[in-house]
Amino acid sequence: MLNTLQNVQAAALQADMQGLEYLVFTLGAQEYGIDILKVQEIRGYDSQTVTRIANVPGFIKGVTNLRGVIVPIVDMRIKFNLETVEYDHQTVVVILNLGARVVGVVVDGVSDVLMLQPAQISAAPQFGTTFATEYLTGIGTLDERMLILVDIEKLMTSEELQLVEHAVV
Repeated sequence: MLNTLQNVQAAALQADMQGLEYLVFTLGAQEYGIDILKVQEIRGYDSQTVTRIANVPGFIKGVTNLRGVIVPIVDMRIKFNLETVEYDHQTVVVILNLGARVVGVVVDGVSDVLMLQPAQISAAPQFGTTFATEYLTGIGTLDERMLILVDIEKLMTSEELQLVEHAVV
């Protein structure tokens, strides 16, 4: 029994020491982080491959066919109520694998992958954000950088995205 407890504690300590990896993306001047394990791939944004669907929320740009899978494409700027910008060569779509659902999110750019230790992650604030805090996992700090850590699975499995699935079926 004692050995089992020690093994569990050792595994927890090792996980704490290893930290969690986040894909860092930008929207304007702000950096956001999402769990790297949710990322399937990163692609350049091509408006020619996105098919608009009527009567879906404005933040849903449409759908695209990704190797036979119909993928809803979400504009994170619109979702987070940020000003709109012209897409350019740095605009990318991050394809997310969220269990049984594949979703693409349009972001201004992707900068890097960072590993954050638990001590570098603070609790999410309860005010002053541009979107509901239930989608935040915390604020990550690394030197002078601050990342808003997003629970992308909770954000992308909202009822609003289910509208897209019903519209394309």
